[in-house]
Amino acid sequence: MDNQPPIQPSVQPSLPEPGVPTIRNVNWAGFWTLYVKEVRRFFKVQLQTVWAPAVTTLLFLVIFTVALGGNGRHVSIGGVPLQFADFVAPGLIVMGMLQNSFANASFSLLVGKIQGTIVDYLMPPLSTLELLAALTAGAVTRAFCVGGAVWLAMLLWPGVDVMPAHPWAVLWFGLLGAIFLAFMGVLTSIWAEKFDHSAAVTNFVVAPLTLLSGTFYSVERLAPAFQTVSHLNPFFYIISGFRYGFIGLADSPVMWGSLIILALDIALGLFCYWLLRKGWKIKN
Repeated sequence: MDNQPPIQPSVQPSLPEPGVPTIRNVNWAGFWTLYVKEVRRFFKVQLQTVWAPAVTTLLFLVIFTVALGGNGRHVSIGGVPLQFADFVAPGLIVMGMLQNSFANASFSLLVGKIQGTIVDYLMPPLSTLELLAALTAGAVTRAFCVGGAVWLAMLLWPGVDVMPAHPWAVLWFGLLGAIFLAFMGVLTSIWAEKFDHSAAVTNFVVAPLTLLSGTFYSVERLAPAFQTVSHLNPFFYIISGFRYGFIGLADSPVMWGSLIILALDIALGLFCYWLLRKGWKIKN
């Protein structure tokens, strides 16, 4: 008994100090998990979130090409005449993308606050940037799903040419626009306390700015004062650049519009990051 070695005390694993992060790099696993959750959420009801908006957008094209005789109408951009259906189709595609990007991003945090499950977004080991990036990526994915569905349907529609002339512009302005509306949606979900607040932003901000941005008309036909107002609308540059990707013509300089939307994306993204980090109306 006396020759037995003394019992060594068990070594307890050292725990990090409270508030000290243990994941010091990007939490790619957490980011991917939240992104997949956001995508699966709208894919579970894809009939409502993807196909219904695509059909609604396609109905606008049917109205303008059939009911209003759109195939016989022309519109001019820079003195170049175009079939009205070819002119309005790209605007309809990106309009559906913008509206659904906003709808997806404005739902996540808001429904969490209403149902009391906001902790599912706040408790996981995700940084503010990772949380914002995952929510934005999910909204952009839904936007491109809707845009792709509308584009495929328009390919089969007779009398409409939707083959891109500059695919890079289609992808670039589609991405910039989807990110812009995703940030607007995140900002709305942070501020809103009930679905009525989100609906108010949709009906009184997003929808008017989208419809009055040159989706169904060329701003060249407007009076100078209204042209100035149109150029103050950021949606105008998104739609103009996206349309340039299909028909090779734009109502405004493509590079200038790209820089404007990129700057707005950065500014709005930083603002959303600051609000999420502060926890305004989320942690309080």
